Parts: sequence; structure tokens; C-alpha cells
Amino acid sequence: MLRGMAAIREDPLAFLATQWRTHGDVVQFPIPSPPTYLISHPDDVRQVLVGRARTTSKDTLQYRALSRVTGLGLLTADGQHWREHRRIVQPAFHPSTLGGVAAHTADAAQRLVDDLLRQPDRAVVDMDAAVMSLALEVVGESLFGHALGPVADRLAEATLTALGEVVAVARMPLRAPRWIPTPGNRRMAHALAELDAAVTAILSARAACGPRTPPDLVDLLLAGGLSHQAVRDEIVTFLVAGHETVASALTWALVLLGAHPSVADRVAAEAMDVLGPDPRTRPAADLGALAKLTLARAVVDEAMRLHPPAWLITRRTDSDLVLGARPVPAGSLLIISPWIVHRHPCAWPDPERFDPDRFLDPGTAAAVRTAFLPFGAGPRMCIGRDFAYAEAVLALAMVCRAVRLAPSGPPPRALPLVTIRPDRPALMRLTRR
Repeated sequence: MLRGMAAIREDPLAFLATQWRTHGDVVQFPIPSPPTYLISHPDDVRQVLVGRARTTSKDTLQYRALSRVTGLGLLTADGQHWREHRRIVQPAFHPSTLGGVAAHTADAAQRLVDDLLRQPDRAVVDMDAAVMSLALEVVGESLFGHALGPVADRLAEATLTALGEVVAVARMPLRAPRWIPTPGNRRMAHALAELDAAVTAILSARAACGPRTPPDLVDLLLAGGLSHQAVRDEIVTFLVAGHETVASALTWALVLLGAHPSVADRVAAEAMDVLGPDPRTRPAADLGALAKLTLARAVVDEAMRLHPPAWLITRRTDSDLVLGARPVPAGSLLIISPWIVHRHPCAWPDPERFDPDRFLDPGTAAAVRTAFLPFGAGPRMCIGRDFAYAEAVLALAMVCRAVRLAPSGPPPRALPLVTIRPDRPALMRLTRR
């Protein structure tokens, strides 16, 4: 492990994948405490996340580091606290809300498309920055009833800065206390100030206009009897997790389509058929149209298979269990990487190949059920999964309907931060369709 520390810090994805390929589906790391295992077989992963969900917890370094930003929001909370908060916010993600998500996405995506169509042919655009702003707009309007457009760029930068510091803490937990003004602590303090200012603006706007009908996430939190700190933690959780993950998935989908123009042309043809042929016309986005964008959905799924936004899941065991015929004692740290599970040959043939059609093949259904976890699995599955699909699929279809995107320069590499981020701007050259 001492020899491996440099490799872990340099590229943790490559390190974990090497251990899996070298040692198999259950790897125990030579760490004195706690007993630490990398679990990679889909059957064992489902046992941990689904079958043993009640006897494992998120009391791990990963989630403690993330709580520096989100506090005890839904993403990091456990036990009764998590159950109570999940019950309070669940109505904001009821299927009946997806029509509103689609409408807000259509509005934001049309503004992005109009901006792209105003560019000259062969202009170079950073699509990662573009979809980050789009995702912030959608989460602001859909969950908070508050337009974040005027501060979207600052919020996006604050989110990435804060998450970067979370990664630094997780990789080097022996760091200076927060009150010491190190460069990292100053960056984190500035990012948290931006996020807290956004929370204040959201709550002030709601106080001025009163509750919405039907109630959105802010109304549910304010009516739920939560403390101000708890409301702040949930709003920041959904600000951060509600846009950064979707934006990452969209960025990788566009990068992959740029490298596979024939698939992009098929997505564009499907979008023109379902949404109408004129990219300058905002489509009448409804759930029926979303259901017909099957290839766009498959591209989003394949992008998340190859570049799962949440590439690392950790759990602490509260009781003994057996994984891969190996006894695992209570108090162990379990490491699960969807990046590896999504490449496991028992579920995914030719796993490194970009092939969205695999998600259109009925034969893939079993793999999707057991070895596809971009949103986690079990009771802790991401509450915003359907929200994310509605947004990502419609936005991808609308962009592809309007322009062709080709890579400009070397394609970005996967950078494993809190989510899988591109290691450089996703610069793409556009031409109108």
C-alpha cells in the first residue's frame, strides 16, 4: 500500500481497476484498520447495496468529506435522519412532476440551442461549461422555483471548487484545521459562501412570493418542520448533486457522439421525427415525446456506463457478511466502483466499446437490472433518477437536432473527482444541421 499511494493519488480509477484485474472480484487491501475491500462482482455489489442495505451505513471517509459541503443532506445522511428527510422531499420527485422538468429543460435547452446557432460554422465551444449552465437553470426552476441564470457561472465554479476540495480531503485526510487560512481552506470557504448566498437568495424569494402550487422542494422543506441548518443542507445537496451529475453525463454523451458521428446523426434524425424538424422552434416537450426518444436515452445510458458520474460508492458494514465466498467482518470498509462494475465481462460484452444499441437490445435487460448503477441501487438509489433522465435525454436530443459537434483537439480524459469530470474543457467544433 505504501508503494501504491502515489498511484492512488495519481489515478485512483486506474489503481482500482488494476487491483481488480490482478486479484479478482474481492480484493482486501493491506490496511491495518479498518479491514478494507474492493467489491466488484455484480452479485456481491447488489448484496451490499440492496440485500444488506439495512446493515451497512455511509459512515465512511468519502461521505464525511462530502458533508463539509452538503452537511447532513440526503446524500450523506443515514438512519432515521435520512428516512425522515427522504419522506419530506419525496413528493418533489413524484412522476407527476416530470412534465414540469421537461418544460423547464425545453426552455433552457432552447436558449442553449439558439446560442449555438448564432455561432459561425466551425466555431469552437466548450460544451462542458454550456451544459453545466443549462443544468443549473433546470434545477433552479424545477426544484427551487428560482432562476439561477444570473449567478449560474459563479455557482458552477463554486460547486467544482468545493468538490475539488472534498477530493483533496478524502485523499489526504490529515490536513490543517478549517480555521487555518491555507489555500485549500480559503478556496473552500469562498465556495461555501457562494453556495450559502444562493440558498439565502432562494429562501428570500420564496418568503416574498409565498408557497407555490403544487409545492416544490423549497415549500416541502419549509413545511417539514426542519431547522434552518437542515433546510440549508438539503438545498445545497440538491444544488450540487442536482446539476453537476447531470451535466457530467451530458458532457460525456456529447464527447462520445462527437467521436461517433454516425450515431449522432441517428440521434438527430430521431429528435427531428419526435420533436419536429426546426431546431429554432421550442418543442412541445411532454412525457409522451420523452418516451419516444429511445436512442437518445440509450446514448445517455451508454455514456453513464462508460463514465458513471458517481464512480465510487463506499459503505461500512454493521455486521459480518460473506462476499464472493470470503468472510467480511463487521466494521469493514467496502469500496464499490461503478466504473469497474460497468465493465465487468460477466454482464457487459466488449465493455470498452461505445455501443448505445446495447441498451436497445432486450437481451441487455438482465445486465441493466444487476450491473448498471449510475444512480446507485436499493433504497439509497438516487431520488432524482427520473428527473435526471428527463433532463439529459431531452437536452441531448435538442442539441443534436440543431448542430453536429466534432472534437476540437485531443478528447478529454476521465478525471475521477467526486464525479467523473473531463480533465480539460470539452472543446467541440460545431456545424449547423
